Amino acid sequence: MKFHGDELLSHIVSPLPHTYMDPTKLPKRFFWGNVGGKSYLTHMLNQHIPQYCGSCWAHSGMSALADRIKIARNGQGHDINLSIQFLLNCGSYAGSCHGGSTIRAYQFIHDNGFVPYDTCAPYLACSQESKSGICPYVDTTCSPRTTCSTCQHPQPGQDTCICSPIDVSFPNATVAEFGMYDLDDGVFAIQAEIFLRGPVKASVNAGPLQKYHGGILLDSTITRNTTHNHGVSIVGWDNDETLDVPYWIVRNSWGEYWGEMGFFRVEMGRNLLGIEAHVTWAVPGTFTVSNFPCLKDGSNCRTKRTQDRYVDPSHNPNVVIQRRLRQARLS
Repeated sequence: MKFHGDELLSHIVSPLPHTYMDPTKLPKRFFWGNVGGKSYLTHMLNQHIPQYCGSCWAHSGMSALADRIKIARNGQGHDINLSIQFLLNCGSYAGSCHGGSTIRAYQFIHDNGFVPYDTCAPYLACSQESKSGICPYVDTTCSPRTTCSTCQHPQPGQDTCICSPIDVSFPNATVAEFGMYDLDDGVFAIQAEIFLRGPVKASVNAGPLQKYHGGILLDSTITRNTTHNHGVSIVGWDNDETLDVPYWIVRNSWGEYWGEMGFFRVEMGRNLLGIEAHVTWAVPGTFTVSNFPCLKDGSNCRTKRTQDRYVDPSHNPNVVIQRRLRQARLS
């Protein structure tokens, strides 16, 4: 979903990838799920579990950001997954279970200073105005306890848990830069962004996705509907040799039972579903890789933690481009 004025939101410091990438060097196919035999994608998500929640804007945006952190770490270590529930609890400026704006989510994280990891605040599929299912019984206000907490076993004679906030030292990530591409920027700008910095969030029309049963979504009356009502993440592209059709490889947030194990493909270069008209990206700032361990009950925490800092490809573009091209040839 796009809010009025979203196109004015950005914080760009580094040169954009398409300004220093040679278009002739871009590979014909590139997929972050298989780069030199390794996947740089974090785990798949389902926004509608444990109940329906229109949080695609947060799922697609946090998937893309988490993937970029994994790419920055060269796929080493355990996956870092970011708390979508924190955005629903505290980032109401960006959206809710009734829709939202990914670029506002990125701006919120940038201005707020962090987004915690998802073990701090697991996904509940509830926002502050949600009234169905479990939502009336869970706390979706923004507080230290709903930012990062842990719960203890009930005391003898009690039937409720005591949950305490982790006030300091909880693992988190930051956003350093964020921005947007539109139709005027062209397909190459989107490809260069994905190739050099990682997956992006795209707005689409979800109508044709409701009954999608695999294959490439091609130019047709229904795919020409470019009214945006859903958010997804573009994670690569390829070319169908039989049809001679280039296509985007796209990650959805409806679970792996849907589509092609949670992905779909759509023809590239025609703005089908509106996929090339509103593309949002964010660059990580820092992310926690180790901390001073708290005890199980959340006590004994310290502010000391180790944060890795993201290095933008523009700092050494030739090295990054050559590395990506080598990886693409091995895929």
